[in-house]
Amino acid sequence: MTGPSPVDRGKPGSKIHVVSDRAGLPLAVGVSAANLHDSQALKPMLMAIPRIRSRRGPRRFRPTKLHADKAYDIDHLRRWLRHRGIIPRIARKGIQSFDRLGRHRWVVERTIS
Repeated sequence: MTGPSPVDRGKPGSKIHVVSDRAGLPLAVGVSAANLHDSQALKPMLMAIPRIRSRRGPRRFRPTKLHADKAYDIDHLRRWLRHRGIIPRIARKGIQSFDRLGRHRWVVERTIS
């Protein structure tokens, strides 16, 4: 009576992916199928960030650091980020943090919901 399991990987639908700056301003937005893993959207999303105009120096087009959740904790993504000069700040899989869960909400989480 309740329908299919919400954790079923074969479910139809879509996911919205957002890359934002620390103030919550969206830099790139993308949509993918719900049955694809989140990590597959990381590279296209970072490549879609437009150049940022600045008053001094060259235009920046990539972040200095990237904060992400456990879905992006994959070795080849960490290597790819470091190769591009981006410091990965990604939560580790298998490390439980129940005592710290919910202490900090990112700005983008507060503005979207």
